[in-house]
Amino acid sequence: MKENSTNKLLEFIQNAFAEDIGSGDHTTAACITSDEKGSAQLKIKEDGVLAGSDVAQLIFNHYDKDLQIETFIEDGAKIKEGQIAFSVFGSVNSILTTERLVLNLMQRMSGIATTTSRYAERIAHTKAKVLDTRKTTPGLRWFEKEAVRIGGGQNHRFGLYDMILIKDNHVDASGGITNALKRAQNYVQTKKLDIEIEIEVRSMKELEEALSTGIADRIMLDNFSVLGTEEAVRFVEGRSKLESSGGITLDTIQGYAEAGVDFISVGALTHSVKSLDLSLKIS
Repeated sequence: MKENSTNKLLEFIQNAFAEDIGSGDHTTAACITSDEKGSAQLKIKEDGVLAGSDVAQLIFNHYDKDLQIETFIEDGAKIKEGQIAFSVFGSVNSILTTERLVLNLMQRMSGIATTTSRYAERIAHTKAKVLDTRKTTPGLRWFEKEAVRIGGGQNHRFGLYDMILIKDNHVDASGGITNALKRAQNYVQTKKLDIEIEIEVRSMKELEEALSTGIADRIMLDNFSVLGTEEAVRFVEGRSKLESSGGITLDTIQGYAEAGVDFISVGALTHSVKSLDLSLKIS
């Protein structure tokens, strides 16, 4: 984990503890003596893909550096109901106080990793890669995008700062495809930015115009049908990277991948995924 990422995660954890613990975990303090030692196990209650074990260890040790974690299943592994992912040993007070934050993140991350894995497996026989989007929960983007990566997907831009992605509103407000791309190119050159330029197109006409400028590093085919995507791939002939986007589901992704695009972005990986059922039980 990079130092900058770790610092951001620690800041998030501190804020999460402040939100959850506040003036103190009065239930645990009332029921458990401060010197009581014990252990707990993370139990798998649903088949899927595990994600967030490393984050869990960071949470435990940030709250109590003396907690010890024994890992049995690594992030990215396929898991089955009834398995134990890890055990945590030490202060029972610390384990109970950190339990909910650990579970909330791991259940969410594992749900995303599981869903991503299903999409990635569906198109594994093609060159296409499944991408996430910015349709993430505010404050949780790093965790959700990390879960996509763990599940076998790839991360699209992290935010508004690491790629230029010209969408339909940018195109319309700029006066068209060519104007938008030329302005973007000038901006990148003037600011001396090392970032890609991608543009969204809604029709073959817009695709032809975007390609003719020679500016875009990647072109997003927005809400194209599979047949329309096949036509677009034939027209482009490798002159630009192509990305399919717009309501693509697990049932339809294979057709888009087999059409020959390089990337397929799926907002559903993060915006409407179901959390995976996990529990942390004192043993």
